[in-house]
Amino acid sequence: MNKKTERPPSSVSSPQRSEIRRFFRVFLRRGPVTLGVIAMLLFLITSAFGPLFSPYNPYAQDLGNVLSKPSLKHPLGTDSLGRDTLSRLIYGARITLAVGIIAVMIGAVVGSILGLIAGFFGGWINAIIMRLTDALMAVPPLLLALVLAALLGTGIKNVMLAIGFSLMPVFSRLVCGLTLSVRENDYVLAVRAAGAGSVRVMLLHVLPNCLSSLIVQITLTIGGAILIEASLSFLGLGISPPMAAWGSMVYDGYRYLTTYPVLSFAPGLAVMVVVLAFNMVGDGLRDSLDPRLRGII
Repeated sequence: MNKKTERPPSSVSSPQRSEIRRFFRVFLRRGPVTLGVIAMLLFLITSAFGPLFSPYNPYAQDLGNVLSKPSLKHPLGTDSLGRDTLSRLIYGARITLAVGIIAVMIGAVVGSILGLIAGFFGGWINAIIMRLTDALMAVPPLLLALVLAALLGTGIKNVMLAIGFSLMPVFSRLVCGLTLSVRENDYVLAVRAAGAGSVRVMLLHVLPNCLSSLIVQITLTIGGAILIEASLSFLGLGISPPMAAWGSMVYDGYRYLTTYPVLSFAPGLAVMVVVLAFNMVGDGLRDSLDPRLRGII
């Protein structure tokens, strides 16, 4: 009588579980990274459920209650048109999140495609794309976004396009460098020798090996995109009034800086905390995803 052999528990998923545990152990081992995660989660929740937290309509004017100081009724006071500052700060988080993420994704997608093509094919294609990238990187992203915003005009869509294009060279240069190193690996050469097309090799074998560094760069760049959007709105080239934007709120309160400093300090502090949170999270992702640190941390 044949005994039915019982298979031992599969250990295929064990390395995956151990890798996930290692990721979170490295990612959350530092206090600043944990604080950054908490701040970023609060920012995301506030952005997603802004109407639930907002005590007032951020666009409702109360001309009989302008420039009121912080109180129980208005924790951050009101602006020069009687609008509740806290409500505008909460709604501004949604606009800030949308601009930051979408603008960075525009720059990441376009830049990654150009960098992938330049690094994979090399030759004159690489020379043309990289020289254009070098020319754009010679201009600071804020200045480039400022010029593009002036040409395209104000509005949330134009701001996203301007910021995305200004950040594109960073991703193009990064992905090109990663592709140049990955394309010479044995498994890529074997797939190409087997007759796989260039597009298939780039998308299925080269790009996945660039994702970890790309994710880290995206996280770090979102903070920069938020800072650029706030700068453009402060200069009047970003989000058009009466939409609540943190940069324009800083400018509105600038005129009353000595008498009602909270009007500028509150949105300015929000920008600082959010940018710092994304930078801390990106720093933690770098330590967790970088294979060179696996034997150290």
